[in-house]
Order: sequence, then C-alpha cells, then structure tokens
Amino acid sequence: MVTLEKIVIRKFLPQDRAAVRRISCETAFLELDRKRVFNDDEILADALTLYYTDYEPESCFVAEAGSRVVGYIIGSKDIPAMNRIGNRILFSRLFLKALRRGTFFNKVNARFLFYCLRSMLRGELSAPDFSKEFPATLHINIEEGFRKQKVGQGLIEACLFNLNNNQARGVHFGVFSGPGKNFFLKMGFAVLFQSERTYLKPYLGKEVAVYVFGRKF
Repeated sequence: MVTLEKIVIRKFLPQDRAAVRRISCETAFLELDRKRVFNDDEILADALTLYYTDYEPESCFVAEAGSRVVGYIIGSKDIPAMNRIGNRILFSRLFLKALRRGTFFNKVNARFLFYCLRSMLRGELSAPDFSKEFPATLHINIEEGFRKQKVGQGLIEACLFNLNNNQARGVHFGVFSGPGKNFFLKMGFAVLFQSERTYLKPYLGKEVAVYVFGRKF
C-alpha cells in the first residue's frame, strides 16, 4: 500500500469492481460524452475491464480518496494467456450478452461500431506484436478531478513493482492522448509504435494519435 497525501494506492478488492467499471466508462472516449458514442455502459465496462477484474484481479490496483475509488490500473502479466481466455470465453460471452440487450441495434452504438469496422478494414487497428519482448500489459484511468496529483505515478509504480515481482520481462500498452504520451515518457517508457485512427474523427473532427509504449524490467 502506498499513501500519497490523502490518496491511498492499494490492491484491488472485489468491492472495487463497480467503481472501476464506472470510471472505465467515464474515461472511455477522451473528452467526449460517452453517450454520444456508445450508450450501453454494461457492455462497454465488460469490454474494458471484465477480464482484468474477474480473471486476473491480483494484477489490479486502485487509488482511493477517503472511501471513494478515484482511479485504477488494471492489467495482465501474461498477454498470450489473457488472449486465450478472451478469445475462448469472453468474446462469445460478451457478444451474446450484447445481442440479448439489443446493443447492436441501437443507432448510436451501430454508428460507432460501423466506424470501428471501417478503421479495421483500413488496417488502422493493426500493430506489431510486442508480447514476446513485453509480455505484460496495463490500462490506467483516473477521475478528472484527481489528475496531476501524482495519482498516476503511484498507480504505475505499484503495478510495475508487482509485475517485476512476478518476473515479467516487460510491459507494453496503448495510449490515445498527447498528455498521456508526455506522462509515460517522464515515467521512463519508450514509444514502440505510433499510428492514427479515424473511428473517433466523426465525433472529434480529427484523427486520434495512438502510441504503444513499452518498458523492460
């Protein structure tokens, strides 16, 4: 456990699951109102967090202010193992759940999924496979009012310490914003790959830069 003034960085607990899911939805699409992009929070939170909170909670940490979770870092120490579970169980489970909920038939959701499919067909979602050299991954999100208070630094340090203890050779992950890029550079990560994606351009009026960062232990 790490204490940053009034913020406590600690291991994820089962009771933190709802807060992690909430924050994942609130921060999913940069500064955009997520309801304009994808308005099924249940499916969105499943897609963003379900594997980590339900299948590898030991790799997750949260930032707590008082009794409120205000940020998290979730991840996996073994991407190939994570993908095996995701491809075999989670994808089909999530797809069927979305069908039952009518998620794909909602106009807002269908529009966003069309843009994602178009980006995929253009090859924008492709990236080199870094999992052999950097077999771990992480995802970090913090509530807007608690950013720039060293919360991100505390979460990253806790995650890296845990990965190092588990003998992970390296970690890599994607970042979708310029400020995020600068933060991770300061934290000692290197840019492994950079590209641009267009699936948020209809909402933002511009393409989104994507950076893949990596760091070895």
